[in-house]
Amino acid sequence: MLDPRLRTGWLAGAATGAAAVAVRVPRPSGANAVRATGNSVVASDLEVVTVTDTSVILTWTTRARDRRGRWRPAPADTEVRIGPGDSREPVPVRLFDAERTPYHYAEIHGLEPGRAYRFEAYSDGGRAHPARTLVTRRAGTPESTGVFTTLTPPPGRLLRTLALLNDLHYGEDRSGQLVPGLLEGERGEQYPEFMLGAALDELAAPNRRADQLIVAGDLTDTGTLDQTLAVRARLDDWGALGREYFVCRGNHDMPPKGEPDHWGSIFHPHQRLIEYSVGGLRLIALDTTRLAGSGGTLGGTQVERLRELLRSDPDRPTLVFGHHPVTRHAAVSNPGGPGFVLDRANAAALHGIYRSAPGVFLHHSGHTHRNRVTRPDIGVGVEFLEVAAAKEYPGGYTLLRVYEGGYLANFYKTRSEPARRWSTRTRRQYLGLHPDHALGSCADRNHAVRRDFSGLRAAGAA
Repeated sequence: MLDPRLRTGWLAGAATGAAAVAVRVPRPSGANAVRATGNSVVASDLEVVTVTDTSVILTWTTRARDRRGRWRPAPADTEVRIGPGDSREPVPVRLFDAERTPYHYAEIHGLEPGRAYRFEAYSDGGRAHPARTLVTRRAGTPESTGVFTTLTPPPGRLLRTLALLNDLHYGEDRSGQLVPGLLEGERGEQYPEFMLGAALDELAAPNRRADQLIVAGDLTDTGTLDQTLAVRARLDDWGALGREYFVCRGNHDMPPKGEPDHWGSIFHPHQRLIEYSVGGLRLIALDTTRLAGSGGTLGGTQVERLRELLRSDPDRPTLVFGHHPVTRHAAVSNPGGPGFVLDRANAAALHGIYRSAPGVFLHHSGHTHRNRVTRPDIGVGVEFLEVAAAKEYPGGYTLLRVYEGGYLANFYKTRSEPARRWSTRTRRQYLGLHPDHALGSCADRNHAVRRDFSGLRAAGAA
């Protein structure tokens, strides 16, 4: 995520953030304390990850002390109780799984849209509580209130489902490294491979099935030929490039010094805008990468080409994606600062183009490894959405369910056992501040937007 020139700035921001968390997030006590059961299993790290119109997904981890007194993952059962938010009756059990695991993933369906629900999560009789992170303990979060509210879906038929994925880093062997020899991050064997595999398997499964997949950059770790061929082969197993899946380049996909552009020869040439169409929906891939460095720009004729495309059909529903975020809000709220996102001149040009093209409804970015909706720089009706990395905590993808009257956006953690184990390990990255950076608020991860998509064709329609 960070090149060496940004590490010092990130550490300064991390130190500041650590101090803020220590002040703003009190040590849990009394009713908010994490309880240990009789066998000393403790359930913590509770997160209300996904809230759709009819379902909710909760995750947490159980641990126990080993003989040396160190906390280690400990298997336990999984129980979730859910009841109406306006009821004072004890919440009934909605899910119980006796299969024992340290990495709990509870998915409950059959809920009513637009309704508040009280919930409680347990393992071996001990209630799960959120970790000491601001993102889940601040006032008003579902984790702190014990209440979530399902989304109200847009009107009309479901037309298609798009999956938004980014920051695969195929070939990487160490996650979250900041300073070699001091903050080394987490080393793991082939974790980008099994994290991507878990996501793709889910996106082919009946209850997650995506019609198209959009991958917003950093498909590889260092842009080598082997990495690029391997990730292309894995994606090709899922679908066809340009029909089922679409990609843009990230800064990690640039070639190693002195080598040819492998990513460009296997996917798309450098600084080339690519346009696609699926069922009347226009998809535009931008290449925001520089020849060197982690910041973003738009070279070649991309800006003029984008202006031409949108001017010719400004009202056509359009989703734009590029690796680098483009708003001032993104520039000042990410640890790398303004130099880590798209340069200001090109960001301003994009905003100006979008102002004249009301059909553009979403701009998807990666790069920051976080879930975040950022504010546009000017008054445009575009959602600027950053999605967390697929290769590390929280480890997943966003599903964009497009209806005739709008869309639902929901982030999902990948749910395979290896993926849950790796996400638990990597949540402690960056001095333990990674959850506050990466998870995002419940509203950033789960929201509904009203738009007129009545002119689009449904997936599978002729």
